[in-house]
Amino acid sequence: MNKFFKLVFAGLLGLSMLANAAQAQAQEAPDVLIKRLSQEILDLAKNDKDIQAGNQKKVYDMVESKILPYIDFPRMTSLAAGKSWKEATPEQQKQLTNEFRTLLVFTYSGAISQVKDQRVEFKPMRSAPEDTEVEVRSQVIQSRGEPIVLNYRLEKLPAGWKIFDINVLGAWLVETYKGSFSAEISKSGIDGLIKTLSEKNKKLAASGAAKSAAK
Repeated sequence: MNKFFKLVFAGLLGLSMLANAAQAQAQEAPDVLIKRLSQEILDLAKNDKDIQAGNQKKVYDMVESKILPYIDFPRMTSLAAGKSWKEATPEQQKQLTNEFRTLLVFTYSGAISQVKDQRVEFKPMRSAPEDTEVEVRSQVIQSRGEPIVLNYRLEKLPAGWKIFDINVLGAWLVETYKGSFSAEISKSGIDGLIKTLSEKNKKLAASGAAKSAAK
């Protein structure tokens, strides 16, 4: 699973944007948005000495401010939870979304310091002006190994386009989590899933703190 999400992060290298450009986001086509953000986050990851050195706080801050605002976590979480989402209380939905979000923060943060010489290439997007959901296709080119093929699913919201699913090498992020979420919910319910994610996040937080202390 960790390997899969490191690949997923390669697809999320493009999710950075200056805070004062939020209005411009709403006016950009989804493929233009992703292309521009891709270059911004690549430049940040490559040129920031603290990030390259593995400074966990700096990495977490960048993920929080530059990547997560462009992901629709409520929808992503609801899709991963499947039919159980509607059976959950509003408070359970909120807790599950928060834990899922935190899990992805640790996942993406763990891969940022590995960014070296990657670049992103995009394929032409097929869509109509009236479309409210689109797919942006791209691939990450590495100095070694085959290109990592990935696609993004985005939806148009009042605030602009946001990502709600990512496909890496043929596997959609939501579908990957849906299986493990379903298994946990069947065993111990929504509260059990929330508890499992919470415990995993605590372990990841402790691991990150230990790594920072060792530097």
